[in-house]
Amino acid sequence: MNPLIIPIFLPNLGCRQRCLFCNQRISAEKVPSAPFVQNFIEDSIKELPSNGTREKQIAFYGGSFTAVNREDQIRYLEAARPFLASGLIDSIRISTRPDALDKEALTLLKEYGVKTVEIGAQSMIDEVLSLSQRGHSVADILAATSRLKQWGFEVGLQLMIGLPGDTYELFLETVDRIIDLRPDFLRIHPTLVLRGSPLETLWETGRYLPLSLEETIRWLKKGLLTLERSGIRVARIGLQPTQDWDKHFLAGPYHPALHQCVDSQIAFDMAEHLLRDNSEGSHALFLCHPKEVSNLRGQRNGNILKLREQFQLEEVFVQGLEEIPRGSLFLHTPSGYASIKRKDLVC
Repeated sequence: MNPLIIPIFLPNLGCRQRCLFCNQRISAEKVPSAPFVQNFIEDSIKELPSNGTREKQIAFYGGSFTAVNREDQIRYLEAARPFLASGLIDSIRISTRPDALDKEALTLLKEYGVKTVEIGAQSMIDEVLSLSQRGHSVADILAATSRLKQWGFEVGLQLMIGLPGDTYELFLETVDRIIDLRPDFLRIHPTLVLRGSPLETLWETGRYLPLSLEETIRWLKKGLLTLERSGIRVARIGLQPTQDWDKHFLAGPYHPALHQCVDSQIAFDMAEHLLRDNSEGSHALFLCHPKEVSNLRGQRNGNILKLREQFQLEEVFVQGLEEIPRGSLFLHTPSGYASIKRKDLVC
């Protein structure tokens, strides 16, 4: 279960150069002071559920935390320390670059109770990293992940798809290499063209073409199923929209519920597979877990409409039953039920 997060954004803080896709002013206009952080945490705790078993974490996002000068790192960690000591917060997480995790940095993180370190990997292809002006290599990602595991940190990797030079095949190669690393979780974001980012110029001059939403879903569908079969947890797909999002977004496969779009396409493929082998009559009845009914139906019943048209059905019914395992889909047939599991879907 994902923890409850109190996010502290440190836009561009500690970044050694500007990546091609970056405009982190979209998350916060200025770098917060340590006193502001302490007040923000105190106010945010009041909004968190007082009961339940979900872990509560303070998260320093946006910049490269361990590349910030040591004094500023300590100021931020000191602001969080009282809440950790009192038990109001369970742990701390930070995000950083893979080439900013030496022994001194890890020692400081351990001293202040940091549990989770998210690495901005973005790709496992050196050419893609170079074209995106990341300033680090795949070797740095491998070394950082190994070092964090040796030190006992929970490790998350952040990936992007559709960067300059990226292809469907290279993305799947990245997924395979990520699986070999065995991180604790992943975040996957599509590459978007943001106003004020260096990528804006490439897009305006026709030297960069972002993925379409349909391409993005196709890439993510294959990648997500591959990761799930390997036991790698995907904590999030897509970006969290902000209040001023419309002022910054220019082009690319943005959708406010991208993960659901991918899950819905997977559900459609499962239903299509069952109907292709078992379609009889003018009606179809599917059974799934109640929490997966909306994915099967699709946005605005889009999946239902497509299934009706494709298989010339008068009606498609979906029933949610608690006893149906998550990730399984059943189709009523004259001889009983045909079924398919999400993990067995071939795409």
